[in-house]
Amino acid sequence: MAVKLTQLGHEVIGVDNNISKVELLKNDITYTICADCTDIHSAKDLPVKEADAVIICIGEDNGNSIMATAIMKQLKAVRIIGRAVSDTHEMVLKAMGVEEIVHPEQDSAEKLAKNLTTEGLIDSFELSPDYSIIKVAVPDRYDGKILSESNIRSEFDLTVLAIISKETEKSILGVRIKMKEMKNIARADSYLKKDDVIVIFGKVKDLDRFLEKKS
Repeated sequence: MAVKLTQLGHEVIGVDNNISKVELLKNDITYTICADCTDIHSAKDLPVKEADAVIICIGEDNGNSIMATAIMKQLKAVRIIGRAVSDTHEMVLKAMGVEEIVHPEQDSAEKLAKNLTTEGLIDSFELSPDYSIIKVAVPDRYDGKILSESNIRSEFDLTVLAIISKETEKSILGVRIKMKEMKNIARADSYLKKDDVIVIFGKVKDLDRFLEKKS
C-alpha cells in the first residue's frame, strides 16, 4: 500500500523497527524510517500531527498494533486507519475510538471464495453492507441485445455502469492474445455480447437475485 500510494504521487513515510525492511523499501517509498512506534519516545519524533492519515499495518502482533494505535492517538494523529486480524482485535480498536478498520486477509478470502463459487462472477467491490459493485460475464440471454432490451434495471433494480469488451491483439511475439478494453459508460443503446463483461451497481440482495438467475 505504501508503495502504491507513493506511485500515485503521495508523500509517504514508511516506519518499521526492522532495519532490513526499511532498507528494502527505501527506493520505493518517499521516506523510510527505522523507529519503534510502540515507544512514545521514538514515535514522538515522527511528523504524526502533520500527516493526513496514519495507517497502522501491524498484523503479526496484536499487542504492538494496539500499543502503536494508543501512541498515535496520544500524539493526536488527525486520522487513524487500523488493521484488525481478529474480532477481539477489532473490538479493542473500536473501544479506542478507531472508526476506520480494515481486514485485508478476511476480505480477500471472502471475495475470492465468492468469486470461485458464483458462476460468471469475475470481481466484486463492497461499498457498504447493503450496496456493492460487481463485474460479471454477460449472461447468454442478453447476447445480441442492446442494454435497454435486457431489462436489468426494471427486473432487478440494478444499474449497469460500464461494459468491458475483450479485444484480440497480437503480442510482440506474434501470438494472438485477448486484451480487455473499457468501452464508454454504458448507455441504453449499448450493445451486449456474451464475451463481454458488465460492471453493475446495486443493492446486495438485488445483485444476488441477478447472479442466481444467471446461474
